[in-house]
Amino acid sequence: VAWWLDQAAVAHRDIQRRGKRTLIVGGTPLYLKALLCGLFQGPPAQPELRRQLEQLSGTELHQRLSQVDPVAAERLHVNDRRRLIRAIEVHAVTGRPISELQRQFHQPMPRVRPALWLRWPRDELYRRINQRTDRMLAAGLFEEVQRLARLDRPLSREARQAIGYKELLDHLEGQCSLEEAVVRIRTRSRNLAKRQLTWFRHMTECQPIPVRPNDSPDQVAEKCIEEWAATG
Repeated sequence: VAWWLDQAAVAHRDIQRRGKRTLIVGGTPLYLKALLCGLFQGPPAQPELRRQLEQLSGTELHQRLSQVDPVAAERLHVNDRRRLIRAIEVHAVTGRPISELQRQFHQPMPRVRPALWLRWPRDELYRRINQRTDRMLAAGLFEEVQRLARLDRPLSREARQAIGYKELLDHLEGQCSLEEAVVRIRTRSRNLAKRQLTWFRHMTECQPIPVRPNDSPDQVAEKCIEEWAATG
């Protein structure tokens, strides 16, 4: 995220030098929040501590984090091992909860309009997620994962957890059928969408734009322009 923020700042300055206005589209809520609010300077990874924590179950990690940072523990799911470990690690190194440190954002990118997010009806959002999964598979996602699985250097643990990769790798390793892998991709995508919506709803810097299933791109753009015009 820190690397991406640096690159975004370079691009923003280049656009400004050309007399244009920067328009930022897409991205996950974490990157958006870092862009709007900045990013706190966390301590570097502690390999030995991480190895010890990785031996614990998700429940044990969650209980341990609850003792030192109940705010972060309430926000994180018991299965989100990577973020649980990071939160425990930050407290062990700094003596302060990560939930407190994450309020110390710095160098947000200047903006003249609020960030907007598209609020789809839940049924339509899920239909689009299922449709997108089908398009990704038709475009060669399965074949891509097959090629990655044959690499001499295996994928990193984090890369293996990416939605679509994990489920298809599980299938290739005999843990589930291809049909079940597709169902899991859709389910994990829907769960991710729900978590992203929670991010957006709690970010005061963002304003929702209601979108209907039959809205054209031009109609959506007009809604965005109207919202920005209303903010002056």
